[in-house]
Amino acid sequence: MAMAASPGTAGVGGAGAMPGSGPSSFGFDSGLEIKTRSVEQTLLPLVSQITTLINHKDNTKKSDKTLQAIQRVGQAVNLAVGRFVKVGEAIANENWDLKEEITIACIEAKQAGETIAALTDVSTPRHPESGGQITIFTDKTGVIKAARLLLSSVTKVLLLADRVVIKQIITSRNKVLATMERLEKVNSFQEFVQIFSQFGNEMVEFAHLTGDRQNDLKDEKKKAKMAAARAVLEKCTMMLLTASKTCLRHPNCESAHKNKEGVFDRMKVALDKVIEIVTDCKPNGETDVAAISIFTGIKEFKMNIEALRENLYFQSKENLSATLEAILERTEDFTDSAYTSHEHRERILDLSAHARAELQQLASVWMHAQSKRTKSIAEELELSILKISHGLNELKKELHSTATQLAADLLKYHADHVVLKALKLTGVEGNLEGLAEYACKFSEQKEQLVETCRLLRHVSGTEPLEITCVHAEETFQVTGQQIISAAETLTLHPTSKIAKENLDVFCEAWESQISDMSTLLREINDVFEGKRGEKYGYLSLPKPLKNNGNLKSLKPEKSDSEEKAKIAKLGLKLGLLTSDANCEIEKWENQENEIVRYGRNMSKMAYSVYLFTRGEGPLKTSQDLIHQLEVFAEEGLKVASSAQAFSKQLKDDDKLMLLLEINKLIPLCHQLQTITKTPVQNQGLLKVDKCITKTRSMMAILVQLLSLCFKLLKKLQMENNRWVSVTNKDSVDGKT
Repeated sequence: MAMAASPGTAGVGGAGAMPGSGPSSFGFDSGLEIKTRSVEQTLLPLVSQITTLINHKDNTKKSDKTLQAIQRVGQAVNLAVGRFVKVGEAIANENWDLKEEITIACIEAKQAGETIAALTDVSTPRHPESGGQITIFTDKTGVIKAARLLLSSVTKVLLLADRVVIKQIITSRNKVLATMERLEKVNSFQEFVQIFSQFGNEMVEFAHLTGDRQNDLKDEKKKAKMAAARAVLEKCTMMLLTASKTCLRHPNCESAHKNKEGVFDRMKVALDKVIEIVTDCKPNGETDVAAISIFTGIKEFKMNIEALRENLYFQSKENLSATLEAILERTEDFTDSAYTSHEHRERILDLSAHARAELQQLASVWMHAQSKRTKSIAEELELSILKISHGLNELKKELHSTATQLAADLLKYHADHVVLKALKLTGVEGNLEGLAEYACKFSEQKEQLVETCRLLRHVSGTEPLEITCVHAEETFQVTGQQIISAAETLTLHPTSKIAKENLDVFCEAWESQISDMSTLLREINDVFEGKRGEKYGYLSLPKPLKNNGNLKSLKPEKSDSEEKAKIAKLGLKLGLLTSDANCEIEKWENQENEIVRYGRNMSKMAYSVYLFTRGEGPLKTSQDLIHQLEVFAEEGLKVASSAQAFSKQLKDDDKLMLLLEINKLIPLCHQLQTITKTPVQNQGLLKVDKCITKTRSMMAILVQLLSLCFKLLKKLQMENNRWVSVTNKDSVDGKT
């Protein structure tokens, strides 16, 4: 029995929420969501057992074993209700506008749980039977009423808690938008670093809330939309950092501003999309007007013609004809495409003409059958239905073959990213003519991929995959334009490190989308061939961990999906910390300073770990990750050593302050070394989890350490300059 009833409003909670994550502005953290959902999952089977016991025949004598089982069920229900009520009360205390409603529902649930426990208590005989044994379920009415009250009150609490979660997401989105507005207007690099740090924390909170919501959504279409929106936000967070830094470094560069505006605009659209999904309503009462795909149209058309077997008057001839024409009109996306081969085009046109002819034949037999019902006409109608169904299946095969073959050829052709590399090279060389040439080639490549995604959507076979195709199409379209503007900025400023870094980030996003398209193509083929044993992970944030080939046989205590979701969330925080570290490193004038050099190495390695949690980057297996983190720990010790050497130049108070930060980093380095070298049995994911958690802690300390060292260095330089100035003055005075 479902506990939540409103459309688009699933029960609160989310698997894989991060333990120890800080409370939101409402004080209702994702840990409470998990508890609520786990208690809900505990209650449902127990209530189901009570229902089974209620339905036993009255005259059935129950053994002591049965009576004890009944009592255990009643006690378990009461305990689960008790836990549920505690969670409900915690939610109520943090949300005064809903406190009264939640409290009343919690009281009802508690009363129902106690009633069930009392009615199933074997030590309280109610109705002695003639056989000397006690049948306590002769009082069926009381148990039924209590079970109904329990379900009603629990559902009410869940729905109210769901409103709290939606409210949290909306508030979190508003905080992100407000900070984004400040980031858009910022004029100094120092101010940008401070605001971006706040923005990163707000994005992590938003990612946690929306990730839990995505896990809870029952509608696969909404789940895919949420995944697509969250994927945009994750990738754009990194783009926003480098695009904004480029604008600050080159404030008069038009292409840099265009690049930055594109990122902000896309993030705002994605944020609005998330709110549409969680509230189940569009702004200004708009409706979804996305055109139906060819495969979906064919499926509905076949259902309509097959319904004629049961009801000859189910549809009109005109309606069926119009439906088929609408489907065949959409095949023009294939036949009009410059990338469709001549053979495929001719075959699609032939099959389309054949479908029209078969419908005409079906209509003739159909009209005849309406006026005269005989066995021979019924058989002729059946044959016509089978013929047109077969023809449409052949058309589906041809369309699928056309789209998937084109996609596979494109992916193979662009696997080495030749044009992308050429764009980077022309930028570094400051070659404007080369930029124009390769930008034109890249635009053509982008249009090919956009059109291919459009064709793949027609043959995707499921709504979630259709949505993923639309997301891929939009990503290629937008990212392609942004790569060209980023390349233009670099070409105009070929020595700019930040402009080069910005182009690299956009190119990485492009390569990542190419990789996602390869996965999408495989999934579309699997659906077409009927290989759907596993649910797909919508190419979203947080992604399931792909790099677990050597962990498949392991059986950790928690489910793999929970561990992977947790690791993905840890990875997201790690990615944002690397951005913070890079911001701190940018402040240093001397980029060859040992602290900066080792810190940069740590940041690069941490970013590789972040990519690993997304199933991307150079680290392919968990063993690669462990080896990387061994080196990462060594670099951490080098940073600590360099910082200790620097501390010797400082005064006592400053020196103590720095040593306190250093002493936080050193133990973490040793702990990470210990974890990486400790063998584990059947706990591979747990080891990865521990390593990434420790890495995240080290990066947080590194950010603080870099910031502190920079401030102390500036202070030391000012004091030295003041001393030199005073010395020079004394020297001049002496001469005078």
